[in-house]
Amino acid sequence: MTRTVGTDDVRTGTSGVGSAAVAALRTSFEGQVLAPGDEGYEEHRRVWNGSIDRHPALIARCTGIDDVRTAVRFGRDSGLTVAVRGGGHSFPGLSTVDGGLLIDLRPMAGVRVDPDARVAGVQAGALLGEVDEATQEHGLVVPSGIVSHTGVAGLTLGGGIGWVMRRYGLTVDSLESADLVTADGEVVRAAEDENAELFWGLRGGGGNFGVVTDFRFRLHPVGPQVTAGATFWSMDDAEQVLRCYRDWVADCPDELMTIVVQRLAPALPVVPAELVGRPVIAVAACYAGDVDEGEAVLRPMRTCGSPVLDLVAPKPFLAHQQMFDPSYRHGCWYYVRSCDVAALTDEVIGVVAEHGRRITSPLSSIALWQMGGAVARVADDATAFSGRSAGFTFNINGNTPTADGFEDQRQWARDYWTALAPWHTGVYVNFLMEEGGARVRQAYGDAKYRRLTALKREYDPANLFRLNQNVPPG
Repeated sequence: MTRTVGTDDVRTGTSGVGSAAVAALRTSFEGQVLAPGDEGYEEHRRVWNGSIDRHPALIARCTGIDDVRTAVRFGRDSGLTVAVRGGGHSFPGLSTVDGGLLIDLRPMAGVRVDPDARVAGVQAGALLGEVDEATQEHGLVVPSGIVSHTGVAGLTLGGGIGWVMRRYGLTVDSLESADLVTADGEVVRAAEDENAELFWGLRGGGGNFGVVTDFRFRLHPVGPQVTAGATFWSMDDAEQVLRCYRDWVADCPDELMTIVVQRLAPALPVVPAELVGRPVIAVAACYAGDVDEGEAVLRPMRTCGSPVLDLVAPKPFLAHQQMFDPSYRHGCWYYVRSCDVAALTDEVIGVVAEHGRRITSPLSSIALWQMGGAVARVADDATAFSGRSAGFTFNINGNTPTADGFEDQRQWARDYWTALAPWHTGVYVNFLMEEGGARVRQAYGDAKYRRLTALKREYDPANLFRLNQNVPPG
């Protein structure tokens, strides 16, 4: 149950933080420090997932690394539970807290691009769309996700899967270095040649070790035009479409990345009125290479069976990166279950077809991510990310515009995930809800979990940073 925290809590109540300490924080802080009742508090306490409704005792909106250090030390010394927010896209709402300190990095959204060196410096509050806009001016990209208002920090620290990963790898595979504020408020740099074990852990281990304030990424050529979009079929044809898809991607080039989507056809200008609300299965694709080559590679799938809508065309990569934005609006209610599978066997296809036909919410969907390519060619133990050998990753979303019907959609997602249980091989940590410590350990595997635990003991022995997919120090 959500508890509303009043200003008395900040002064002398359950938070245990005195007014003098709060006043001292405000004096030493360049950014904003917001308490309940302050102008802007209601706006900045909210996160992307509308089902999360929490009230921090204080929100520290950081403008630079000194603010982050100050906020971390305040959280440590005050005993407040600390949450860290970049873009605020955490499915389970781990980027906010009831009655604690929210360290808000969103004001730190700078992006610095060196097109000649093909590197970008990105602050931790930046969103994917902001990075894309800066890099696409030069026909370059940081491999990232598929919703432009996702935060760079959370995506990166969990691994980072997206439209160009099969050609260029995960987001973490392009990470050259990161600056981190530790639990004692000190700044460390992590890279292959400095604090290498920490650098290993940051590439998939989430926010367990401190607050990353700056990332340095390698850039790669993509666009500005790509062949991309989605082809739709009736859900009645799901089995035929999935078998055709399975054969098509079996030996496809790395430039091709696809996501199979099941949903009710959305009410968008590009969707004919007679199709809106009908159950459909779609193959969304992006060819990160020559536009004409992409058209030839995509043609066999687009001619499978009888598509009801084909939106594949040459387009700006920036436009394609925003394709899913309308389906993941701020403030809607989101619930996800996820798993990796090795292959689309006939049995898995049967589960997909059956449960896709049970979708009743206009926002519920599945996204079945094609893995492989460059992701799989990096050694499994090279980073903390797990899942490089996965064939496909399921993201099963039971979503609603408001609280109405949310319980039913959440149960649909759970039932779908349970039906796939015989074929589970792992899970992408960024797609976990609050599922318990055993599930986090499963996400990493025993060997990686032991390394992460050792890092946690070194950098955060008191587990100050525990609002995440937590690896306790033991």
